[in-house]
Amino acid sequence: MSAITSIQKREPLSVTAQGVAAIIAILAVLAVPQVFHWLGKVSGAGTAPGIAFSPMHFPVIIAGFLAGPVVGAISGLLGPAASHLLSGMPRGVQLPLMMAELFGYGLAAGLLRKANMPLLAKTVIAMLAGRVLRMLLCMVFFYILGNAKVAPFGIWSSIPQCLPGIVLQLVLIPLIVFRVENPRKK
Repeated sequence: MSAITSIQKREPLSVTAQGVAAIIAILAVLAVPQVFHWLGKVSGAGTAPGIAFSPMHFPVIIAGFLAGPVVGAISGLLGPAASHLLSGMPRGVQLPLMMAELFGYGLAAGLLRKANMPLLAKTVIAMLAGRVLRMLLCMVFFYILGNAKVAPFGIWSSIPQCLPGIVLQLVLIPLIVFRVENPRKK
């Protein structure tokens, strides 16, 4: 069994620990994108680094894997909402779409937390779950609410723009989760 596949079996987190984990994840959802916005301003790239690296995704998926589905789902819902209140980002119709997508990431990662499969596979599934949930909400906005600004399948056409972030997530998330869950293994 690969080192990245096996994770120590841990007891469920207490409600207090889950609350702390959710707060940390939400704070990370607020802080990490600001680094990318700053890099965009300094480099003259504008919002390109934030789009390319999808920095809100990392803390939510990691929170789901480490603290479970409730923490993942809550941080996925509240992180973008808090970011919107404090920074105005994400804007407009993107806010509920991001909330749905990140909710899907966190919930799926948490539900897969104890699944006996490689962390890389769990990460791929969590990433797909969030994108599918966003696509479904886009379909509601487009077909039921008549919002022509929301492309139902736009999430899939945006993948080339987000490819650097997707690759980084596939590399870093399994490694971070493994190291946190197995601090003594080399």
